[in-house]
Amino acid sequence: MPTTPLTVAVLGPGGVGGLIGGLLARDGHRVVCLAGEETAAALNRDGLHVDSGAFGEFTARVEAATELGEPVDAVFVTVKETTLTAALDRLPPQAVGGAIVVPLLNGLDHMALLRERLPAARVVAGTIRVEATRTAPGRIEHTSPFATIELAAAVEEFAEQLRHAGLDVTLREDETAMLWSKLSFLAPFALLTTRHADGIGVVRTEHRAELLAVLDEITAVTKAVGAPADPQTLLAAFDRIPATMKSSMQRDVEAGRPTELDAIGGAVLRAAEAHGVDTPTIARLVRELA
Repeated sequence: MPTTPLTVAVLGPGGVGGLIGGLLARDGHRVVCLAGEETAAALNRDGLHVDSGAFGEFTARVEAATELGEPVDAVFVTVKETTLTAALDRLPPQAVGGAIVVPLLNGLDHMALLRERLPAARVVAGTIRVEATRTAPGRIEHTSPFATIELAAAVEEFAEQLRHAGLDVTLREDETAMLWSKLSFLAPFALLTTRHADGIGVVRTEHRAELLAVLDEITAVTKAVGAPADPQTLLAAFDRIPATMKSSMQRDVEAGRPTELDAIGGAVLRAAEAHGVDTPTIARLVRELA
């Protein structure tokens, strides 16, 4: 191990949080999962079971509680944006203290909320590319060949420990550029696949004009907030991904769960309004999905 083992809290040990927590625990770190009573009991009893093509199948011992009761070195916030405000009750500011706090959520608004609620903590913007699902409390299926994290801060020692556990970690200097790089892809993907209730293949063939309009609009907003963007690069990314790929927002609709429409589409519209950018297609899609 690169340095002393960490104590890491995971708020929301679902697909993403469970995978990260399992990898860190397997690598010798102390992991405290924060969840509801039923999930916490299952984790304390059975540990975190991870089934992964990339990392193998293993069970890692973790601790679990409904609320953080002691200082930790780092906190991963891996709940959905829709449940963040309620979930933060599990993170008393005095227990979090000056820990590194890494939110891996969609959208932008969580950054200000976390910095307000946890004023002493070092809140580090993060993004993750991964496909991982919680199939039952404490049981995680990791189906993508990658688990790639970006962090917008100079936290090299922390990043090295995450890499040692198996995660692919890149450090970025520009928080705005990093968050908008993700949102400029995610918003068109989520809005269009959900609106048309189909995979990205149908969107990019049968609704290509609409896709192009959304990419032009999201690029204009991204540039207005001061982040780099290019519609042709985005379009090339959409043309590369597997035709059957669905967005998590689309899966939420199919399962009857609350969606992150406001965190994703709403965040774009608020930025557009603040910078005087016209986004008629995105506004219509958000209206139709609301």
